[in-house]
Amino acid sequence: MTRYRLNLRITALLVAIGLLFAGCASVNLESHVAASADEALEVAAGVGDRRDAQSYLLRAADRFQNRNQHRDARTLLQSDQFDAADQETANQQILLSMASATALDDARWAEDIAAEIAPDHFLNYERNLINRAAKLQEQTYQLAGDNLAAAVTLILLAEADADADIQSLHDAIWQNLKRTSDTELADEEGRAIGYEAQGWLELAGILREPEKSLDEQGKMIRSWQNNWPDHPAAATPPAELQLIASLAESRPERITLAVPLSGPLASAGAAIRDGFFAAYYEDDSVDREKISVRVVDTYDNSFTQLYNELVNENQDLIVGPLEKDALATLAGMKSLPVPVLGLNYLPSDTEAPSGLYQFGLSAEDEARQIADRMTAEGINQVLVLIPAGEWGDRLESALLQRLELNEGVALDIERYYREDNLRAVTADLLGITVSRNRAIDVERTAGIDVEFEPRRRQDADGIVMVAEPTVARQFKPLFAFYFGGNLPVYSPSMVYEGNPDPSRDRDLNGVRFTDTPWILEEDNPFRSAVKEAMPDIRGQLGRLFAMGADAWNLSKRLPLLQHVEGATIDGQTGGLAMTPEGSIHRKQLWAQFRNGTPERLPTLEAPATNETQEIDELSVQE
Repeated sequence: MTRYRLNLRITALLVAIGLLFAGCASVNLESHVAASADEALEVAAGVGDRRDAQSYLLRAADRFQNRNQHRDARTLLQSDQFDAADQETANQQILLSMASATALDDARWAEDIAAEIAPDHFLNYERNLINRAAKLQEQTYQLAGDNLAAAVTLILLAEADADADIQSLHDAIWQNLKRTSDTELADEEGRAIGYEAQGWLELAGILREPEKSLDEQGKMIRSWQNNWPDHPAAATPPAELQLIASLAESRPERITLAVPLSGPLASAGAAIRDGFFAAYYEDDSVDREKISVRVVDTYDNSFTQLYNELVNENQDLIVGPLEKDALATLAGMKSLPVPVLGLNYLPSDTEAPSGLYQFGLSAEDEARQIADRMTAEGINQVLVLIPAGEWGDRLESALLQRLELNEGVALDIERYYREDNLRAVTADLLGITVSRNRAIDVERTAGIDVEFEPRRRQDADGIVMVAEPTVARQFKPLFAFYFGGNLPVYSPSMVYEGNPDPSRDRDLNGVRFTDTPWILEEDNPFRSAVKEAMPDIRGQLGRLFAMGADAWNLSKRLPLLQHVEGATIDGQTGGLAMTPEGSIHRKQLWAQFRNGTPERLPTLEAPATNETQEIDELSVQE
């Protein structure tokens, strides 16, 4: 009886095992749709033929990708089921892997894939897949940080696909070469295989020569075209290079400088005018027989009427106005028949018409740079002093927005007037007033005198001090008086009068501030020449003079900044770059007061934000 029952149990177990294997074998691998990666792997594990299992997993991964389930696809494609796969299966796995790696932005996986393939790998696929495979391969190389291999991939694609969009391919090749480091480019240039690759690498190499002006770069591009007449990029250059090569021919020749030369802004307008003409006469590339510049006074004149008159006179460019209300009169137009380089900014919520460029000494630019500098130095919780008024409102808004992007916070913001009691403002900012009031409350509640020593708030990492020099020289010692002397202080350019004055500025020792190259750059030949001829150009008027000089340099390069990705100009007011909407922003230098004198600080890497734009290796330098 016991032996009989044991035999029944063994028989039942064998039947169950048989049914299990029968169940696996009954799965139709061609039509089976796995609900998860684990289910797909389980089914594949029960398939006797390894190649059939691999084919099933490839189909399953493709289905997951079509449903945007790239994590499930990754689990399958990284499975050891693909060990020792034949070449055809491996190629299919690589193609699907590139699709999911780029979709997931998985740099480590992209690096693994890139290590397994060469730039010509996409040629292993059928003709109808070559273009897609090459584009995925380019994206994978980019994700892996190998922009040179990405460029070579597209160079080979341009040769292999007669139906490809050559202009877009050449533009993409150029962007990849721009992002390739100098070292990589130099190493590869001598080993380049093929006429097309050699030509591209030489083109990228010559445009990296330092201190080449825009005109010189244009000549170099045309010279390269003459030396490589049969190269595809000679006939169809990247759009960016076409623009650079043609800029000299498309410069405005009839320019009107429209600034206030009378009224309350007369001194500002005169400084901008003088800076504009100083840069004009210092510019060796100017053909003064072709270019004419006229100056008009915008004070107490209708800018709309003036603009219409200048349009009828066939001007090529108008530089100005400086007044905000005059600039605002252009905002209602959909497009401007004559482009305008406005010397101020429209409100942030106003859409600029096509043809309007905006440039000025923006307080908002400086506020954003202060926030970035603090973040780079590990200062995340700050106290803020800002003057009351509309100008302060704009600066505060820009500062808070950038702090939020950088994951920083303003713990307290004190708005003040010049005539305020600055001791009380400082005490409020540092929490001394709150501490003192708390002690008074305790005395009243307890009915006894409390021995009290005020304490500042302990959660702040730094202070943003927006103040002109006479006010800042009072605030800075008060920080120390109220136990905040150890907190780093950051300020915009207004904290410095622009001329060394150690005896008065000793009270600002330790203050870090951002300012223009015109003020802070140690070796500035243009400034040296100007100050020798015009020694009265000092302080804020000097900054406006520098703004006028930059307005001249911008007048020749507006299309460059607008259409060339990553293009910058090294200006007297900072590194100049343009948004797609035509708004020009500046990146200034940094200094710190030591012994009453500004000393340059090193440039720090700005934190990555949604607004941060990559500055390419080949950005145009002037």
